Amino acid sequence: MGRVTERRKVIRIRDGAVSTRPDTLVAEEPLEIRLNGKPLAITMRTPGDDFALAAGFLVSEGVLAAASDLRNIVYCAGATADGSNTYNVVDVTTAPGVTVPDITLERNVYTTSSCGLCGKASLDAVRTTTRHPIADTPPLRVTPELLAGLPDRLRAAQRVFDRTGGLHAAALFDEHGGLLDVREDVGRHNAVDKLVGRALQSGDLPLSRTVLMVSGRASFELAQKAVMAGIPVLAAVSAPSSLAVDLAAETGMTLVGFLRGSSMNVYAGEGRIALRAAAVRA
Repeated sequence: MGRVTERRKVIRIRDGAVSTRPDTLVAEEPLEIRLNGKPLAITMRTPGDDFALAAGFLVSEGVLAAASDLRNIVYCAGATADGSNTYNVVDVTTAPGVTVPDITLERNVYTTSSCGLCGKASLDAVRTTTRHPIADTPPLRVTPELLAGLPDRLRAAQRVFDRTGGLHAAALFDEHGGLLDVREDVGRHNAVDKLVGRALQSGDLPLSRTVLMVSGRASFELAQKAVMAGIPVLAAVSAPSSLAVDLAAETGMTLVGFLRGSSMNVYAGEGRIALRAAAVRA
């Protein structure tokens, strides 16, 4: 299997001084996801947790909703001309009775490390109906102080980022701020898929009492992945997109952006944020 990091020689220039040194880079390799033997998607990812990534991707696509929907995931041999196993092709076999999408050229998806899902036929095709509606009963409540501490906790858990500076991360926290899981990947959408896929494999879906913290921005796709997993709170260190805000409002998810230090913007679902009434100003 490909390594998480690779070494490359670089020319380093510091204050006019030139030197040659090895540098540690995050690995990026393609992963083809097949569904019941048929090609479905290709994503550029950091190798590792490939089975969880594939499972999480299929949760976001509405194919899988529980561990019982999944029969098996395997690496495919024979993916190259010489028949060797590159560990860059996985085949997901669903359990009998699981409805799978119609795999056509229009439906096939190419994903990249930067933008996630691309080439969807329409926005309506992305708005997949979740089988895990957000239903945190009693409603989850988090304080601004709890949220403010999550970015530093996420950063402290990023082992590969410390060596490369080139990875996104996603972490799941419980409602008390306890770290449940963290995954890194060159693509922020892949990091979320790995988290959700591991939860599916462990029988932990829906993630109805959790907070999802992501590095970078909160795109529509990340909001959609959170909704599909039943996650009630999504927080990001950067800006959300307008569609992410719309989706959060439509589905009842809490969306927090620009989470930096004690500052943050709440774009939807403010009822889950435990605010002091006197501190709220128009």
